Amino acid sequence: MNAETAPPHTPFEALGGKPVIEQIVNRFYDLMDSDPAYAELRAMHAPDLAPMRRSLAGWLTAWAGGPNDWFEQNPGKCVMSAHRGLGVTKATARQWINAMGRAIAAAELENQMLANELENRLTMMAAAMTRD
Repeated sequence: MNAETAPPHTPFEALGGKPVIEQIVNRFYDLMDSDPAYAELRAMHAPDLAPMRRSLAGWLTAWAGGPNDWFEQNPGKCVMSAHRGLGVTKATARQWINAMGRAIAAAELENQMLANELENRLTMMAAAMTRD
């Protein structure tokens, strides 16, 4: 088996790499910014979502096994500590989970099992951030 036919080694590669991660992140923030169902979640964010788009794409990239740039640029920071103190409630976590699930579905990933697992893992993280 050569490098061109070898199966992907990381979830990052299996998802489709940076373009797919960015597609998911951009759809997520587009939904959050435009759908009234996510108003409470949107209110927790700054008016300019561009920095958050870059940060989430970088974090997801590194978390899924892609380039580690986000962790190198944010030493000692993790997703849980980054959200501590923001007042994430069960309601806003559900909004986040719903919008992210829709964004993952919109990416129409070839590997549905991987898409489901990605959503499941992110759901567990979002739920663990709640303060109520």
